[in-house]
Amino acid sequence: MAVLPHGLGPEATALSLMLAVIASSNTPLLLLDGDLHVIAASASFCRDFQIEPASVPRSRFSGLGRGEWAAPQLSSLLESTASGAGVAAYEFDLIRDGQAPRHLVINAQKLDYVDKEQVRLLLAIADVTEARASQKLQDNLLREKAILLQEVQHRIANSLQIIASILLQSARRVQSDETRGHLHDAHSRLMSIAAVQKHLASTQLGEVELRTYLVQLCKSLAASMILDPELLSIEVIVDESVTDADISVSLGLIVTELVINALKHAFPGQRAGKIVVRYDSHGSGWALSVSDNGIGMPSDAQSSKPGLGTNIVEALAKRLDAEVEVTDAHPGTAISIVHAHLAAVGTARSL
Repeated sequence: MAVLPHGLGPEATALSLMLAVIASSNTPLLLLDGDLHVIAASASFCRDFQIEPASVPRSRFSGLGRGEWAAPQLSSLLESTASGAGVAAYEFDLIRDGQAPRHLVINAQKLDYVDKEQVRLLLAIADVTEARASQKLQDNLLREKAILLQEVQHRIANSLQIIASILLQSARRVQSDETRGHLHDAHSRLMSIAAVQKHLASTQLGEVELRTYLVQLCKSLAASMILDPELLSIEVIVDESVTDADISVSLGLIVTELVINALKHAFPGQRAGKIVVRYDSHGSGWALSVSDNGIGMPSDAQSSKPGLGTNIVEALAKRLDAEVEVTDAHPGTAISIVHAHLAAVGTARSL
């Protein structure tokens, strides 16, 4: 119930509706005159800020309670409001003896009152202490999470370097050419995964700009697997697409497998050539392709038998709700991963 003033005379009728609104408000409200004296206060104001209702009417705003509202800057803002300016979302810390500080947001405006000679200010006060504390806790948790994630990323990078070193040492010791080849393949895959991890670790948002990502990935693959850049090269053609981090991981692993496969099989005998990695998107559809101008697909069934890399690509494509298309590029081979919405476009045939 609002605390009503006494002895207003003719003003009582004009104020009755306004006071009724104040009385029914769950939000702490104050009605002030032009001299910043309280005309009325909602019961919620008195309850929330532990002020005796009987002491409110005719009190100066700065004298409410035990003087905790007597902030010079707040009084100055209210005086400006009486002159026509408004107070919007002014943040104020209410300090009371023996109690925890409360963080308030105050909005004030001059009312368009029936009697133009009378100035009336309406104050609405929101206590956001708990909300701000919750936000601060959330920010702290996010900060701690970021620190832990950074530590995990450092450990992953260190572990990948150790494993890569072990693989190379093992490849030097083994006598079997086949085993040595498998170890070098494992090392190449590991280095590409390390490149994926390094790029994602530097991404602060939940999205990845694909051009930079795939360019860096292919540079890493070229540096670890191409002995003579004058003979073999990797070109990356990517539009302005941005995608979620988890999708970019799958795309990066697909590119890794397809590029490694082309480097291993498309250019035997120090053959010169080029590998092109292309990504295009249109709306919700997209197409990723890796093509080469090498010797083309093998004709014998034994050589064309799917290996580990093929199984990895097919599994990742299925996860992305995409189809794998293999075509003869004349010369060479083009392998495309096409999302369902672009399946009819035939991106691979244009490479």
